[in-house]
Amino acid sequence: MTLKDVAIRGVETAGPDASVAVLVNTMDEKGVGSVVITEANRVVGIVTDRDIALTMARESDPTALTAADVMTAEPLTMPSSAGLLELTERMDVEGVRRVPIVDDNGIIVGIVTLDDLVRLLSVELDHLAAIIEAESP
Repeated sequence: MTLKDVAIRGVETAGPDASVAVLVNTMDEKGVGSVVITEANRVVGIVTDRDIALTMARESDPTALTAADVMTAEPLTMPSSAGLLELTERMDVEGVRRVPIVDDNGIIVGIVTLDDLVRLLSVELDHLAAIIEAESP
């Protein structure tokens, strides 16, 4: 199974000049914890709900800030042809919970989050449990 098979399509994106207020509204309306920052459909950063919370606590006027001010620049991305094991190893090493997925040309095609992986693992464990139950005396 490759990341192309599990990536969530329709990832929320914005440009580096998007205001923090726009990012907050997007996350709230879409029920997501991050917005991928792109230029010409190429990933240049990512802003998470944690980034915004920390910024709000530190800045005297966070409304004047843009995505470029609060984003993690050049975040970990993975090619859609990579496998799940490679993804989880990189997430562990990099200490990230969200990874934008890109095609062979570096264009964003989706995102995989730690929550997505836990849901996938849960389904796979249910399948394995069903096999064990069916084969048990």
